[in-house]
Amino acid sequence: MSVMHNSTSYGGLLLINTSFTLTEGAEVVPKDSFSNALTKNIVAMLVWLALSIINSSMVHTFLRHSLFYENPRYIMFICMVINDALQLTLVTALYVVSYIFRRIHASVCCFLIMTAVLTTRSTPLILAGMAVERYISICYPLHYSQMCTIPRTLLLICVILILTATPPVTDLLITIVKEPPSVFHATIFCDHSLLFRDRSIYYKNCVFDGTYLSFVALTLLYTYCKIMLTARAASTGLASVKRARNTVLLHGVQLLLCMLAFVVPSLQAALISLFPRLSLEIRYIFFLLVYIIPRFLSPVIYGFRDEQFRKYWTRYLACQSHSIVRVRPFLLKVNL
Repeated sequence: MSVMHNSTSYGGLLLINTSFTLTEGAEVVPKDSFSNALTKNIVAMLVWLALSIINSSMVHTFLRHSLFYENPRYIMFICMVINDALQLTLVTALYVVSYIFRRIHASVCCFLIMTAVLTTRSTPLILAGMAVERYISICYPLHYSQMCTIPRTLLLICVILILTATPPVTDLLITIVKEPPSVFHATIFCDHSLLFRDRSIYYKNCVFDGTYLSFVALTLLYTYCKIMLTARAASTGLASVKRARNTVLLHGVQLLLCMLAFVVPSLQAALISLFPRLSLEIRYIFFLLVYIIPRFLSPVIYGFRDEQFRKYWTRYLACQSHSIVRVRPFLLKVNL
């Protein structure tokens, strides 16, 4: 896997399965054994399947009850779930496909990387929006219904999509202007730095990532501190204030995990230089830490911790399990 020169690693982490990849010094990384690669792919697929079932059940629960899609809090939550599901599906597909194809068409790689950039960068901004919503509900409860409306929530989601789509679109435009058209007709390792090679893209993304991650971090810190002050001054409703404070704190943990994608290339290169024989294992661990584990937090924060959503969600899961139990005896009877 190539050592990334960009501020984020969207393609490189996904090429762990390839027979060989190139590092900065064109050094060949040893091939993973078939049994190890098969085990890693099976684990990745099982995790993807489990999270896909959880996410799809949450989306189904959300769509079945109007009290959720009429509430800004749950609208932003379901956007986070869908965003996580898209990102997880994309990186898992790339991870598995990279075991079969060492190189793919540059135009396909471009679409996959741009989608990965969009979903990866959307997560912190959605976290900031959800933290602000909790802050308003606790600190300005009388003005909540006027400040947090459905149209404003949808407008915020559109703004987030536009902001996160800007960097990959500009990457593409710069490459179209400065690179020959043949670049998009070649077959390459699907890696951001190999596809978008102009140095100006690196500096542009460094500025963008630093600015918007700082904004998100300051937003979470500010909302957490304000909710903490409200919790100390509150004489009633203290339980709800504590839940809101813990929710924002968990958002901070999510943000830290999201930021791993921006520091992984340098950290990974350093660890591989220290432990070259464990390079494949180091890449796989970072793949799990950056792309897999953070996807578990959204269901935990709202699916399990939120009492209202948990009530309807567990009811839906119970109905599904009962229907499966009823189908099995029927199938056995038909077979007999």
